[in-house]
This record gives sequence, structure tokens and C-alpha cells, in this order.
Amino acid sequence: MYQRQLRARIERALLDRPAVFVAGPRQAGKSTLVRLIRDDGYVTLDRATTRAGAAADPDGFVAGLPMAAALDEVQRVPDLLLAVKAAIDERREAGRFLLTGSANVLMLPTIADALPGRMEIVELWPLSQSEIDDQPGDFIDALFGSEALTPPGTRSSRGEILDRVLRGGFPEVVQRPSDRRGDWFESYLTAVVEREVRDLSPVGHVAELVAMIRLIAARSGSSFNLADVARGARLSHSTARRYLGLLRAVFLAVEIPAWTTSLTTRIVRSPKMFLSDSGLTAHLLGIDRERLTTEPHLVGPLLEGFVAMELRKQIGWSRVRPSLAHFRTRRGEEVDLVLEARDGTVVGVEVKAAATVRSGDFTGLRALEAVAGDRFRRGVVLHTGDEHVAFGPTLAAVPVESLWR
Repeated sequence: MYQRQLRARIERALLDRPAVFVAGPRQAGKSTLVRLIRDDGYVTLDRATTRAGAAADPDGFVAGLPMAAALDEVQRVPDLLLAVKAAIDERREAGRFLLTGSANVLMLPTIADALPGRMEIVELWPLSQSEIDDQPGDFIDALFGSEALTPPGTRSSRGEILDRVLRGGFPEVVQRPSDRRGDWFESYLTAVVEREVRDLSPVGHVAELVAMIRLIAARSGSSFNLADVARGARLSHSTARRYLGLLRAVFLAVEIPAWTTSLTTRIVRSPKMFLSDSGLTAHLLGIDRERLTTEPHLVGPLLEGFVAMELRKQIGWSRVRPSLAHFRTRRGEEVDLVLEARDGTVVGVEVKAAATVRSGDFTGLRALEAVAGDRFRRGVVLHTGDEHVAFGPTLAAVPVESLWR
């Protein structure tokens, strides 16, 4: 069984918060983790009878729970969160409720209003590579630290790195041979569309929704234009916008906003959009090792999405807890990913599919440093080679496996 880095954060939160909500995509490992923390008092709303009883009388259902309860898949009966709010207001004690859900409750307006001050929300994504390898996963904290980055202790071949990208992080997929992953991904996509999305809102065009998911996968790493995606999926702009909101709410689509500063208007403000797992992205696009060999241009966008999600996962347990964005100027200078700490300190991360790095690969990072000024801590180019080389006092080429080694 994999040790989840967020377990310690959840257990600490239960010591001083009335409720902790563990949110994340379907099959990311939420139920397994919650049962490790609190097996007594565990109730799952996946069971039809339990769900029906909770929906019929949310307040009575919550009143009948033990003082230290764990409610799994609570988004299946949204009114339960309002009942949890009422129970907390009546008797506010730390650790009363440990909740999970496959929907982002902050994107559900009637429920989000109930949360401030009562509930800590923790996002649990599929396994990070550091969790798979039982490593600390402290790359983000090292980026913001004052010490020079150290090379990873062991090195992986480019092929091994690409295998990780194609596999992704869903626990069941990690344990399957590569020829058995496709069936799992197909079943997963069906379950998300037919159950998770429809639990939130009616979907009248399932085929078009699936087409939209594939288009998001195909545009990984590019500036996201909803109008283009709507046309490609044969959806109206308003329907595409609603569907995108649903895909984000069930953690299937992840938006990376543009990094901006009030000091300049020369920054492009369009977001990027990724699917939340590189293995699922590769499956939807029909990408395997053979295609990555014969069509090397496919590696870059897939690797960028992989790195983006590895950073998103590590943010959850890092000491710094930075925001994640991207940077692009109107002149075309860009940095794939930008991390900004709460004190304004900035780190840039550029992702290169190549095994060698040249000075020109730092053009975007130098532009980011010029805009950020004294706030710029460092910039790194992550690559698939094995060399760790400084390109100046604040810039370095770093093997991508430094993310997890």
C-alpha cells in the first residue's frame, strides 16, 4: 500500500477543525486513505440504501452519526453538507467530520457558502511519482529554499521517464501491466461522464462531452480557447462553458491560469488546460511508446501536463504552498509553469522533452526574471537527460526526475 503524503496534513487538520473535506478525482485513493485514518464511524454514500436515507432526511441522518464520523462520496447527497454545517454550528468540536467527495464543493454555489471557517479542504490527486517510489516529494520546497538544488541520487533513462508519463498516477493503473490499462481508462471515463458529471448536472450531449474531453487532451500545454473547443465538439459556447465547469468540478480538467503582475500589460492572460492525469491523456490520444518514438513532437505537451500535475500534487503537502500558473508575453516569451509563494517569491519551471539544454531554452525564464525582479528566486529547465548544470546564479538545467528523487 502506498503512503500518501497528505495523511499527516489531514490528521493535523482534524485536531483543530470541525470538518475536513478530502476532495479529488474518482479512484484517486480517497476512500482508502480515509479508512486508514478513521475506519470506525465510516459510512459510504455509494450504497443506494444509505444514499436514499440520507437524501430523505439529511439532518436526521447526520444526527445519527457518531461524534467522529467519516462520510465518503458526500457529493452524491449535496444537502448533507448543509446538514453538516448545522451540526457543527450546534456543537463545534474539532474532528467531528472527515468527508470525501469527487466533486469540488467550492464550485457548487449553494454549498460553498456553508464552508468558510468550518471546513478545511484538502485536494487528493492520483499518486505522485514520489509516493509511488516512497520518496519525500520535497522538490517544491527545495526550489524556494536558499540552497542550490542537488542532483537526484539515481538516474532514469529517457524511456523509463516516458513510461511514467504514459502510466500516470491512478493507483489501479500503476499496478496493472501496460496492456491492461486501456480497458481501465475506458471504464473510468464512462463512470466519470455517466455518474460523477451527471450527479452534478444533466448532460444532454454525452458524445459531445466526450469529444470535448478529447479536445482538451489534444490541446495540453497550449493557450486554451473555449470557442475553438466548442466548435470542435459541435457545442454552443454556453453549453461548452457549462461542460467545462462540470469537468473542472469533478477534477477531470485542471486550469492553469496566466501569471500576471500589475507592473506590466505585456502578458498574455489566457489560461492553459490539462487533464488531471497524463496516463488518461495519453490513452485518449492513442499515444504509446511506439508513437512517442516515431512522432517525438508528441512528447513535449504530454510531459508538460505530467510535470504540471506532479507540481499540483506536491503543492498540497509542501511547506510553501505556492500557487501554480504559466507565463507568456505578447512577444512570445513563455515559461510553462510559474510557482508563486504567498510572500510573492516566484520560481519558473520550463519543461523540455530533449535530453540536452541550451542557453536559448532559458529565454522565457529570463523574461520572467526581468518582470518579477527581486521576487524571482530561481528558474529551472526540467529535461529528460541526466545532467544538472547551472546557467547562471539563478538558472539551472535539472533532470525531470528531480521532481521525485
